[in-house]
Amino acid sequence: MSNVENKVIAITGASSGIGEATAKLLAQNNAKVVVGARRTRKLEKIVEAIRNEGGTAESKAVDVTSLEDVKAFVEFAKDKFGRIDVMVNNAGLMPLSKLEALKIDEWNRMIDVNIRGVLHGIAAALPTFKQQHSGQFINLSSIGGHAVSPTAAVYCATKYAVWAISEGLRQESPDIRVTIISPGNTESELTSTISDTQAAQWVEKFRAAVIPADAIARAIAFAIEQPADVDVNEIIVRPIGQSG
Repeated sequence: MSNVENKVIAITGASSGIGEATAKLLAQNNAKVVVGARRTRKLEKIVEAIRNEGGTAESKAVDVTSLEDVKAFVEFAKDKFGRIDVMVNNAGLMPLSKLEALKIDEWNRMIDVNIRGVLHGIAAALPTFKQQHSGQFINLSSIGGHAVSPTAAVYCATKYAVWAISEGLRQESPDIRVTIISPGNTESELTSTISDTQAAQWVEKFRAAVIPADAIARAIAFAIEQPADVDVNEIIVRPIGQSG
């Protein structure tokens, strides 16, 4: 992964799951990773683990629903390493429920994290990428950004939005790379946010087979390691046989 080496890569939602696996894999390949999330103790343990293996990592608390927080996160990465090369907008929530359950607070929270969080990541890093005439956004969508499932209408809508925003950004920005990663059933803490009993039961059956977070990390690394003139626009990664 020669094109990963020495790149400064900022990752939101990095305290567990895909974000954590991505940070560790990229650090193993000599990237300089900056991990962000709200759970700072978990971030500190991840940084410690990376450093113990000879990698380079820093951490900073970030709430992606706050534009100022995300801007500060990007500036922290630049202050530590002098630049930023890749912004991985990974933070996300998935509290599924049927629309008739009217879990409006959960809808709003998904919109804030899954859509505004990505927009904030773009707003924070894009000026620097434009100034550098280089950079890469990796935005985490979902298989839910390609197909709608019962109980997932709002979640899928947010992930469709991530796809649309990313594609628009790609078309508007010929000097930067934009990659959409759409995971299928993957080991993560996403299901822990489901408060609706019926939705939780449905998801348990739907997620009978899952792939490890490291599988998504490898897809992210693949997109980053391509030559500068190659833009991997989208990768869908899911378990063999997943129906949707």
